Amino acid sequence: MENRENDTFHYTYSAKEQEEIKAIRQKYTPPAEEDTITKLRRLDASVTRKASALALVFGIIGALVLGCGMSLVMTELGDILGFSGEAAMFWGIGIGIVGLVLLSLAYPVYNSVLKKERERIAPEIIRLSDELIK
Repeated sequence: MENRENDTFHYTYSAKEQEEIKAIRQKYTPPAEEDTITKLRRLDASVTRKASALALVFGIIGALVLGCGMSLVMTELGDILGFSGEAAMFWGIGIGIVGLVLLSLAYPVYNSVLKKERERIAPEIIRLSDELIK
């Protein structure tokens, strides 16, 4: 009878492969209960994230509208669209002013949304911070 104990093969994964295995495994395990400090950080970040996103939307749309107005004034886009020289200038300036208004509203919108979100989240933040302090 032959000795089969010595015929086994053992392999250990490298550290990089171990991390990859753990990352894949993490995707399929149920999420752990979120601790209080993590929840507090997440809530605090969500307030500024929402305000920033809305302000960015206003700023980007305003910049695009301003650029369209500038294009009407400074290029032959008005001729392509069927406007005469003075009409293109008039419409371009009007559209540009609308873009400037949208751009200038970005910061007040940010502050307004930030204030409303802080008021909405404040009771939960206070409750969680009281738990941590005690």
